[in-house]
Amino acid sequence: MSKETGERAVRLRSRSIVTVALLWLVTGALAVRQLVVTWSGSHEPRLTEVTAWLARNSAPASPQAVYDNDAFTGTPFAAALLRPFAALNRDLFEVLWALGLLALVAALAVLALRRMPDGPAGAALRYALPLSLAVLLVSEPVRSMFSTGEAGVVPTLLALLGVVYGARPAWRDLSPVVPVGGLLVGLAAALQPVLLLFAGLLWLLGRRREALTGTATFLLASLVAWAAMPAPSADYWLGHFAGVGLGGAPDEVGNQSLHGLLLRLGLSGPLEIVLFLLLAAAVVVLGLRRAVRYAQDGQLLLAAALVGCVVVAVSPVAWQHQQLWILLALVGRIGRRKGDRLVWPVLVVMVLSLSSEALVPKIAWLAPLGENAPLLVALAAALALPFVSRTSPAWDNPEPSGPFSRPHLMLELLLIRVGYFAYSYVRSLAPDSREIAEGHGQQILDLEQALHLDWELWINEVVARTAWLESSMNFYYGAFHFLVPVSVLAWLYLRRPPTYRWARNALCYATLLGLVGFLLYPLAPPRLMPDHSYVDTINGPQDFDDPSFGVLTGVSNQYAAMPSLHVGWSLWAGIVLIRASPWLWARLLGWMYPLLTTVVVMGTANHYLLDAAGGAVVVAAGFVLAGLWRRFGPGRSAALSGADADTGAPPAADAADRAEAGSGRDASADGDSDGAHDGREPLTAGSARSTAPRPREAGERVTVPARRSAGSGAAGADKDADQDGDGAGSEPVLN
Repeated sequence: MSKETGERAVRLRSRSIVTVALLWLVTGALAVRQLVVTWSGSHEPRLTEVTAWLARNSAPASPQAVYDNDAFTGTPFAAALLRPFAALNRDLFEVLWALGLLALVAALAVLALRRMPDGPAGAALRYALPLSLAVLLVSEPVRSMFSTGEAGVVPTLLALLGVVYGARPAWRDLSPVVPVGGLLVGLAAALQPVLLLFAGLLWLLGRRREALTGTATFLLASLVAWAAMPAPSADYWLGHFAGVGLGGAPDEVGNQSLHGLLLRLGLSGPLEIVLFLLLAAAVVVLGLRRAVRYAQDGQLLLAAALVGCVVVAVSPVAWQHQQLWILLALVGRIGRRKGDRLVWPVLVVMVLSLSSEALVPKIAWLAPLGENAPLLVALAAALALPFVSRTSPAWDNPEPSGPFSRPHLMLELLLIRVGYFAYSYVRSLAPDSREIAEGHGQQILDLEQALHLDWELWINEVVARTAWLESSMNFYYGAFHFLVPVSVLAWLYLRRPPTYRWARNALCYATLLGLVGFLLYPLAPPRLMPDHSYVDTINGPQDFDDPSFGVLTGVSNQYAAMPSLHVGWSLWAGIVLIRASPWLWARLLGWMYPLLTTVVVMGTANHYLLDAAGGAVVVAAGFVLAGLWRRFGPGRSAALSGADADTGAPPAADAADRAEAGSGRDASADGDSDGAHDGREPLTAGSARSTAPRPREAGERVTVPARRSAGSGAAGADKDADQDGDGAGSEPVLN
């Protein structure tokens, strides 16, 4: 190994160590924050349902109080197991319960990672474990468990262990009489009855002794609980029909089951019940068939997750703490390209971590989509999504997705939507003190007067007394701010994929820098400066005696004015058009658009000239950062093979057109231009891996045909997880 190669390996190893350390630091911070909030109750009461239930049930002579206020959602068997904790001091119980929940969540992450087919190992496991824990900690199911105290992770873990681990010889040998896998599934069903569907999965997989054991365990545990607490058991099974109505009204948004969806759609009575039963039966049949197919393909963890998604859909009630199965479904692989593989995990994490307002715009007809997103994702996983089979060449040999390929549209739309929501949220957090904002406004006016750049008042007066100019500028200000950037992004995505990535990154960086300006320097725009005679051409005259006039539009913080992102985004669009457009008229518009926008924001009294200069600065910085990312970030070698050597920008319009003309097709038609002419990534020293099959487990019946020839076996070895960052292929491509 040459000296240069050795130095590069050391740098990559150091980068790997730092990245893993940062991941663990973030994960540890999330865990500590969750514990602190739970124990302190600084934001809201924590472990509310369990602690309240224990307070009512502290006396052994009061067994009738189990379901007296419908807050406790557990089964009578769960209540019997929980009752001994009533003897503990409440503060001690909260500490132990929160630590126990955290330990169980960590155990779920470890068990899931260990049972993924061809899952992460070695260096990749060091990345995957803290990342998985962080995803779980920010998800709504886990946050809900710390909020209510409902330990939904316990039945999930029991069912997962019973199905995925129960078939292993070491587990079968634990008890030659009673199958451990079936026993665990039965206990899980005793805590959450619908989990008895896992016994059906075991039966269909040929593990019938375990299926019968699970059913018998469930019945025995329920009967024992009934004998110990007859009245609460009758209330749960007969009065609430296996828990329906406990924890809240079944039509609440938190109930992400088909029953809850039908109720929210306005159905009720016998019609709703019959329709729910028919839909539930269809989901069970189709979902179990798909789960069996993937289990026989060697993806037993995915099969368990799909049955869990069926459980969420067909349960009479499926509250947030019962939706962990949806998160487990992200282990399935979807897509023929590397870049496509990110779409499904990102979608699942977003749906289970963000509010419905963050997922979809505030449009009435889109509201049901956001409210029922977890259920829709669960149904899609259980019934429809084409997860890649292990017998497919695409399993470990996806088509390359380099920096010149077209990103996945769904992923881009998701990130744009969530990014805009975050932009609006952070903008609303900018300080809105009128005194501070007006003081900064006076500073800007004084500086412009000293520089003889105070042109806003003259332009505003001309616009205000010219009716056609006023109406046209008002329309321009409101309509083009979003329309033009979105249109430019759409054109780049369709016609210039390499330029799209570069321009998108530049826009994101510029917007982030703009948000920093909003937070650090709240500024009253000219129209909100008293005693300066500016006319608000859009909203009309202001009542400066009203202290709330600064938020008169009800849209966002009106003091988020420095820098002007109206000017900044228009300058971004202009630069992109000049750089990428092959048409002269479009390049001329690129020159005119930011200049015209600058005049409009001053004519409508929304910004100062220095605001416009601030917008230009953040956009210039955004393009610099985008160029640095392309030159020095992951995937830089492929990116720079067709990029400007000085700026890191992609080829200009004329060069791109010549490339298309020479190839006779769009540059993005095959998804890559990084030298992999045969549609596969070149084999590197860091990309080879062992092809030895892992031991089969009972019930899996894996059949993997010999699909690789001598010349293609290594080409499919795309997994560099076992490398330690030493090879050229060990770093992921992020664009």
